[in-house]
Amino acid sequence: MTVILRWVLIIVSILLTFFVLRKIRQSKVKIEDSIFWVMFALMMVVFSIFPGLADILSDFVGTYSTSNFIFMFVIFILLVKVFFLSLKISQLESRVTELIQQMALDRKEDADRKEDGGVETYPDKKGETRDERRYC
Repeated sequence: MTVILRWVLIIVSILLTFFVLRKIRQSKVKIEDSIFWVMFALMMVVFSIFPGLADILSDFVGTYSTSNFIFMFVIFILLVKVFFLSLKISQLESRVTELIQQMALDRKEDADRKEDGGVETYPDKKGETRDERRYC
C-alpha cells in the first residue's frame, strides 16, 4: 500500500468521524446508527497504520494488490450495510401499512357511529364531554 493511499485513508477516516459526531450533536442521526460509521472509519485507520495486516488479508483473499483488497473490502461492508438498511425499511413500511389500516378502521367506526344517530361520549379529567375514540 502506498504512502499516499495510507494518508488518504487516515484523513478521510478522521473527516468521516468528525462529520458523524457533528451530526450526532445536531440530533440528525441516532447514536446506534452512527456506531457503524465510526467503527468503519476506525477500521480504515487500522489498515492505514498497519499496512501489513491489509497485505496479509489481501494475500489470503487472493487479490493482486493491497489497494484492490481495500476497495473490495469497503464495497463488501457497504453492501452489507445497504442490505440491513433494506431490511429496516421493509419493517418500517409494514408498520406504516398496519397503522394506516388501523386508522382507516377507526375512522370507519366513527363514521358508522355518527351515522347511527349519536356519538358515545365520556367525561374527561376536566369534566368536559369528549367523543369516545380508540387510537393505537
